[in-house]
Amino acid sequence: MTRKEKAEFISSLAEEFKSSDGLIVCDYKGLNVKAIEALRNASRPEAVSVKVIKNTLASIAMKNAGIEGLELKDTNIFVWGADQLAVTKIVATFAKTNPNFVIKSGFAGGIVVDAAKVEALSKMPSRNELIGMLLSTWMAPITNFTIGLDALRAKKQESE
Repeated sequence: MTRKEKAEFISSLAEEFKSSDGLIVCDYKGLNVKAIEALRNASRPEAVSVKVIKNTLASIAMKNAGIEGLELKDTNIFVWGADQLAVTKIVATFAKTNPNFVIKSGFAGGIVVDAAKVEALSKMPSRNELIGMLLSTWMAPITNFTIGLDALRAKKQESE
């Protein structure tokens, strides 16, 4: 890669990091290409990016994006996207099925998080699940009211 290509790659990567809400750094030593492709395939529908990037290039891009505090050592694979919960869910699910895939740290919501926080974030309900819970809570009184009306109607029909 020439210097110009590296500079273009770093600037495009920095823009992607800026627009993302979640960035997770993982160790992928021991994973084969098929497993990494499975991770990429799982992340595509959620608009999550997965790339193996040299630490020097990634650290420059993160610095340009305003992400500081992530320590990059050894081999790293970077997973990022606009929805931090989607990123954490994909990474945590993949880590459960692949013991060689280890979550190192992440950057979510403007702060550096460790592997335990990433795991905790992955267990939170998504936006759509929360909306579903809220709607079911709002619908409960209406549902109970209609059940009561139906019971009243059935009782009146029995008495006639």
